[in-house]
Amino acid sequence: MKALSVRGDYIMDMIVGKKKIEYRTWKTNYRGPLLMCSTTKKVAGAAPGYAICVVNLKSIQCFPFEDLYHWNIELADVIKPIHVKGQLKLFNVDDDLIKPISRKEFELEVRPLIYTPKRKRSNKNAIPNVFKIVK
Repeated sequence: MKALSVRGDYIMDMIVGKKKIEYRTWKTNYRGPLLMCSTTKKVAGAAPGYAICVVNLKSIQCFPFEDLYHWNIELADVIKPIHVKGQLKLFNVDDDLIKPISRKEFELEVRPLIYTPKRKRSNKNAIPNVFKIVK
C-alpha cells in the first residue's frame, strides 16, 4: 500500500474527523488508500513512528496563489499500529502488515504508544481525545 509520512498530531486529527485536507507542495497522480505514518517527532497526543490509520485520497486541487496542493482525504480505517520508518514523498508498505481493527481494539493498542510530555501543561485541549469517536 502507498504510505505518507505526516506529523502525528495531524493523523490524530484525521482520525477524529477534524482534518480533511492534507497540504503538500507537490502532487501525485495516485488516488486511493493511503497509509498514514506518523513522523518520529515527539508531539503531545501522538504515536511517533507508527502507522495507525488508512485514509482515502479522493482528489488533489492546486492553489497556485498559496503555492500548495490540497489533498482531499477521508478516513477509511484505523489499523493495528505498525512501526514504520517514514520517508519523503509516497513510499510502499507491505499490505500483509496492515490489519484493520475495531475502535475498541484501537484504543487498547494505541493508548500506550501516545507520547505525553513529562512536564504537565495547563492546557487540557493539547491532547485530542481520539478514543471518543462516534461513528
